[in-house]
Amino acid sequence: MPRQLGELEDAVMTRIWQWNRPVTVREVLEDLQQERSIAYTTVMTVMDNLHQKGWVRREVEGRAYRYTAVSTRAAYSAALMNEAWSKSDNPAAALVAFFGMMSPEQRQALRDAIRVVQRDPAAEAAEPERDGSSQGAAEGSPDRDAEGADGADGAGR
Repeated sequence: MPRQLGELEDAVMTRIWQWNRPVTVREVLEDLQQERSIAYTTVMTVMDNLHQKGWVRREVEGRAYRYTAVSTRAAYSAALMNEAWSKSDNPAAALVAFFGMMSPEQRQALRDAIRVVQRDPAAEAAEPERDGSSQGAAEGSPDRDAEGADGADGAGR
């Protein structure tokens, strides 16, 4: 779905995501100028491009626009990962390779995320009642698969 943001687009979006409020070109410009020399018109063009691409919405306030992110950085990152994964000719191998690049902390974050998804009330409502004795212990469950992905069999927890 999304294509990766360019360097300057990412720098602008990072500020919009971090500030989590409507921002003006001037505010972004002043912050960017702390780390690089950049013109107002350049920032204005980038923010207009981000609006045209659907990354931000804008509202007129006086003689300026105020820009707001359409989605979160997490949603952007997830969409990029999903796009890359969906293009693989062997998704399982791609995941194994990706998990192999993760630090122990990242693998733990993955396990935590899988637990959150498994606790999704909408998903639970759609599932048939279980007696609880076999929950999470079934072979091939996402939690079990994630624990085995780091080669530690979950023993290091």
